[in-house]
Amino acid sequence: MSVNPNEFKTWSLEYNDYDPSKEKSRESLLTVGNGYLGTRGALEEVTANDTNYPGTYIAGLYNRLVSKVADRDIENEDFVNIPNWAYINFRIDDGDWVDFNDIEIISINRSLNFSSGLLEKQMIVRDKNGRETQISSKRLASMANQHLVGIQYKLKPLNYSGKLEVKSALDGNIINDGVARYRELNQQHLEPLEEGSENEISWLNVKTVQSGIEIAQAAKLSFFVNGKRSRADIHSKISTGEVHSLFAVNLTDRDELTVGKIVAIHTSKHDDVKEPLYESKKLVASAGTFDSILKESRNSWEKIWDKIDVQIEGDPKSQMLVRLHLYHLMVSASPNNKNIDAGIAARGLHGEAYRGHIFWDELYIMPLYNLFLPKVAKSILNYRYRRLDKARKYAKEHGYRGAMFPWQSGSDGREETQIVHLNPVSGKWGDDYSSLQRHISIAVAYNVWYYFQVTDDLEFMENSGAEMFFEICRFWASKSVFEESKACYTISKVMGPDEFHEEHKASEGGGVKNNAYTNIMVSWLFVKAFEIMGKLPKPSLNKITSEIRLHPDEIKKWKKISENLNIPVSKDGIIEQFEGYFDLKELDWDAYREKYKNIYRLDRILKAEGKSPDDYKLAKQADTLMTFYNIDEEDVTNIIMNTGINIPSDYLEKNYNYYLDRTSHGSTLSRVVHAYLANLFGDKNQAGELFFKALESDFTDIQGGTTAEGIHAGVMGGTVLMTITSFAGINFKKDELSIKPQLPENWESLKFNFKFKNHRYYINLTHSQLKIEVKSKKSDPITIDFSNKKIILTPNKKEILNY
Repeated sequence: MSVNPNEFKTWSLEYNDYDPSKEKSRESLLTVGNGYLGTRGALEEVTANDTNYPGTYIAGLYNRLVSKVADRDIENEDFVNIPNWAYINFRIDDGDWVDFNDIEIISINRSLNFSSGLLEKQMIVRDKNGRETQISSKRLASMANQHLVGIQYKLKPLNYSGKLEVKSALDGNIINDGVARYRELNQQHLEPLEEGSENEISWLNVKTVQSGIEIAQAAKLSFFVNGKRSRADIHSKISTGEVHSLFAVNLTDRDELTVGKIVAIHTSKHDDVKEPLYESKKLVASAGTFDSILKESRNSWEKIWDKIDVQIEGDPKSQMLVRLHLYHLMVSASPNNKNIDAGIAARGLHGEAYRGHIFWDELYIMPLYNLFLPKVAKSILNYRYRRLDKARKYAKEHGYRGAMFPWQSGSDGREETQIVHLNPVSGKWGDDYSSLQRHISIAVAYNVWYYFQVTDDLEFMENSGAEMFFEICRFWASKSVFEESKACYTISKVMGPDEFHEEHKASEGGGVKNNAYTNIMVSWLFVKAFEIMGKLPKPSLNKITSEIRLHPDEIKKWKKISENLNIPVSKDGIIEQFEGYFDLKELDWDAYREKYKNIYRLDRILKAEGKSPDDYKLAKQADTLMTFYNIDEEDVTNIIMNTGINIPSDYLEKNYNYYLDRTSHGSTLSRVVHAYLANLFGDKNQAGELFFKALESDFTDIQGGTTAEGIHAGVMGGTVLMTITSFAGINFKKDELSIKPQLPENWESLKFNFKFKNHRYYINLTHSQLKIEVKSKKSDPITIDFSNKKIILTPNKKEILNY
């Protein structure tokens, strides 16, 4: 991939134009945040309209509303867009307030600095009277104090003298309006409680209408002309749910006005504070200047980057995008999240798509946190543990034992997925089988195992991890049914990662039967359950099994199921995606690409034609192949062969080619998996092509507008992880690290560090050499597998290995 080295700055994202058609997507990518909150990068001067959408979201803050849809009451829980704290605008000589969608923009530059989390804007605009004004702003969400955000805003007349009036607002009269398809639903989540101002400080307190969570904001304003503080009065206009602070000053073309706006934000969420308005007022009153807050925040960011940075030489575009992804992951979940009760929303703290819910996407993200920020990873896993009783209840409601986690999780762990949907054409209600994606429970268990595998955190397993893992195993055991006619166990009423296949006649009640990904991963879970039992101290194991009443006979059955789950494989070694898949019709892919060009959402295309995706061999994203992404090929091979099936040695590549030809890549996650597998069996060209496509998917808004509704956290995590697991070739799934580098040709070097089993590894790779240092408090030698050779490393000593 040839890129002009000067085209991309590797520590920032920059835009030098204002394109209304792309603005909302750019707002997502220019979001500032700190794990507690995220504020979209909308221009300070705008309110919600067709082009712009300001929004701020707080981790774990939801509200539930009922909407009338056709003849039914439909309940949805939403990620709440809290009051807009960032609004600042101006006007000249009592004219109209500036509207960037109705003014000439002479120049504009916006830059998001990943290293400091600082968003900067430089603009020159010309109004209808020919008056030109230079506008500059800086914005941050403090990484040092999660409750502080701020803006430094500057105005300079360039060719006129006159009165400039500035208006700053705390605006609580907003709704959730960031996703067009939700607009027919009730989106009024906030009700005002109190608003007011005193001198330079203003405040606003609102409450969510159902969940009853108070959200308080207190703002402190300062005004400087040519660097000297202005003592002119600030006038306030207060109305229900809004506070506007206004300041006017006469300026010439030699003057510059600087506005400082520091805002403190608290909520009454159970993991936040009891008196949010009091805490916000107190914090903002004692807060320093914008520059001092920026300095503290920059220091906190610097400490984070010391742990998470992945340095690529030779490919500035990939370097910039990898850092963009790491930055937005930290916006979504940072070291601040150690004390926050929230998972990682599929679309980050960047927008309202998927209603801010937590899905299986964490499976692509959590491995990075295990390596870089294990305490944050543990907090995210404990979000699931705190909702274990809800998962038990959910399983019981459907006739199962153990814990069945919901496909969509929000505030309290109940299933947030709709079970019916309205056909807009026929006007009739039909079943929605999305919640049958029970593999979410596999993802939760997998994340527990992977965390333990990387960290050796036995205390976590004793206190919460093992209990979660065993209860998920118990669920799958209760869902596995022995079929006498086939002399094996089967699992029905599930949907695989594919998502396009919602029902098949072999599975009564919706979903499909014997989804290969599900069955292989369930078998793997049972194998790992025994390994976990072997690693737990006997008293701890006895305590856990006693508390959840897990009896030896149950555990024995797990082994029997794991060795006898139905995994159909063709004589050519193709694993059948689900029972009956091979009997489906083939699709003329070339014809559909010719006709529709973009066929990512092939399911919608087929339904519009009066056809059903259930009838065809197709997939939205990797399904069967996802198995090889999660676990090593040898583990998949052992599971299949333990059922008595023989498979050819090249079956991975055969399955890859078979299913890649039948996949539309309707999810941004799809290319991550396919790239990883292509690299695994040596197709470096296809691996690189798929990887780079995935890497730029949000940057280019590959799905044609979905980035406007929030970033795709899964693909961001998955692409960064792939630089480590594929291109550096590091396998963390065994007790000894395995390193088999496969750098892309245009990457000169790859450098990063991580923590594995309480040792910190520093890696510096080129195409011929590995520089490695293991920092450890222990002096015991460490064994790794490097390019199929056993290497003994001495802790705290730099080593150079050639290959």
